[in-house]
Amino acid sequence: MQIYQRDAIEAVVTLNLDALAAVEAGFVALGRGDAVQPSILSMAIPEANGEVDVKTAHIRGGERFAIKISPGFFDNPKIGLPSLNGLMLVLSAKTGLVEAVLFDEGYLTAMRTALAGAIAAKHLARRDSRRVAVLGAGEQARLQIQALRLVRDIDTVDVWARRGEAANDYADHLREAGLAVQVHDSVAAACAEADIIVTATPSREPLLHARDLPEGVHVTAMGSDSPEKRELDDSVLTRADAFVCDTRAQSETNGELKGFAGGQPPFKVHELGRVIAAEERLRLSQATITVCDLTGTGVQDTAIADYALQQLA
Repeated sequence: MQIYQRDAIEAVVTLNLDALAAVEAGFVALGRGDAVQPSILSMAIPEANGEVDVKTAHIRGGERFAIKISPGFFDNPKIGLPSLNGLMLVLSAKTGLVEAVLFDEGYLTAMRTALAGAIAAKHLARRDSRRVAVLGAGEQARLQIQALRLVRDIDTVDVWARRGEAANDYADHLREAGLAVQVHDSVAAACAEADIIVTATPSREPLLHARDLPEGVHVTAMGSDSPEKRELDDSVLTRADAFVCDTRAQSETNGELKGFAGGQPPFKVHELGRVIAAEERLRLSQATITVCDLTGTGVQDTAIADYALQQLA
């Protein structure tokens, strides 16, 4: 059994086309029914303002699978500790023996989440998309732009965040990467000319409404990954010409579909893996509006963990 720390993992796993292909292959396996993926195991620890999620999946034919333990203790910054942490156990799919422990401190989750956003844009956003509106200014907001540049020629970013200081710091970071950036004081202003909108916030109430959507835009919602979080108003979903999620079951409990009683929205629900596997064409014109809700899946964790071990070997 091998044990790897975060610094070793960071050295070999970056946002690149090979990593993107590995995570995309995981989506395809899920879409084809070639993956076993149980429901998320979640536990709240309210007295410490904490929670922990456990995700796993097995891709049939794969040599190994991962079990990810992902704690979030949101008062930690007050005592100088990060709020997010975690590790992945990688086991043999033939014997069940532990092959490796990846003490990545949540790094691989951040990578596969950013890559999932890029994969969604690759298959749903207009090919000529160049301008992105980002709601949020945290780590995932930064990584989303970096990953998007793997699949689209992004040159302009519009930023909105609740904290102006964070928005300005984020904008400076993007300018250093050679992008034109403007910080806005409203969601509507940030989204007015967007080709792609990315929501990457911990919001507990809708931030984005149908009135904020330009013609032909693609929206990727990243932040709603638990029952109490919400970024998109229902009007965004009903306005869209195509709604896609990573898994419908998770979107109904943790994602943006939970606003519809009984999980029965008045539109067709597509799953991203099936869209890719079947080569479905959901963008029928330059005016088509698409929305993708990503809650994070076990198959993504197994895919990125397997990729990491291949690079570490």
